[in-house]
Amino acid sequence: MKTLRISDDIHQKLTALLGELTAQTSKMQTYQDAIEAMLYQSVIMPPELLNEVEHFIQTHKGRGYTTKEEFIRQAVRFMLKWETADYEFIEIPKEDYERLNKAVKEMNTPYANAEDFIYGQIQTVLEQYEQWLKEKEKQRRKT
Repeated sequence: MKTLRISDDIHQKLTALLGELTAQTSKMQTYQDAIEAMLYQSVIMPPELLNEVEHFIQTHKGRGYTTKEEFIRQAVRFMLKWETADYEFIEIPKEDYERLNKAVKEMNTPYANAEDFIYGQIQTVLEQYEQWLKEKEKQRRKT
């Protein structure tokens, strides 16, 4: 067995990773396990992108992210959901969404917020579409 000298900072990071690995696998892990996990489970990202993530976390502390790893895991989960066939996402300019939210609340609509309004409109149109299809089918049977 060879000995490898590491700095206190690296030792601290490896120890933290060992804790995570132990929690994930429910069994004790070694430094070798941690190093292998870093090699095989790591993703290399450009430093500029990591700096953006760290800056975002620092400037948006209210969002609850405490580490870049936590943020990146959440981003990957979101992209997997975004890319599946189960959901369709649309982009709305934030300014428009916030104005809609304000309008929905100030105009005392039956909706709680912009999201509720959007879902309500979708449901209304889908119900109207079902009625339209039934009428269309009735007309087809008559001819």
